[in-house]
Amino acid sequence: MRVTVVYSPAPRQTREWSLELADGATLAMALLASGLHAEFPEADAALVKGELTVAVWGRAQTPGHRLRDRDRVEVLRDLLVDPKVARRERFTQQGSRAAGLFARRRKGDEKSKDEKA
Repeated sequence: MRVTVVYSPAPRQTREWSLELADGATLAMALLASGLHAEFPEADAALVKGELTVAVWGRAQTPGHRLRDRDRVEVLRDLLVDPKVARRERFTQQGSRAAGLFARRRKGDEKSKDEKA
């Protein structure tokens, strides 16, 4: 059975392991076989503490979860900022005129012609 384990220690950095495991392997077996604990000891400690989430194809799973052929195991970091809060803060900083799909108008568009007249 082929499985891929992916971990991103920091933004724009990823580490990927392609593994051959026996049928019936679990999520915990895949993490051990990947060598994540040797290469990233801080991630291993965070996993033990429960600070990192482990998912299969983006869905959180327990360490005893049985894997299938071609599964993608992802070790996920916590978000630093809630995306909804970040968007709300950007909107309040930019104001209503600078936000949205049509905020940036180009020369020669309808509004520019009206302003000239």
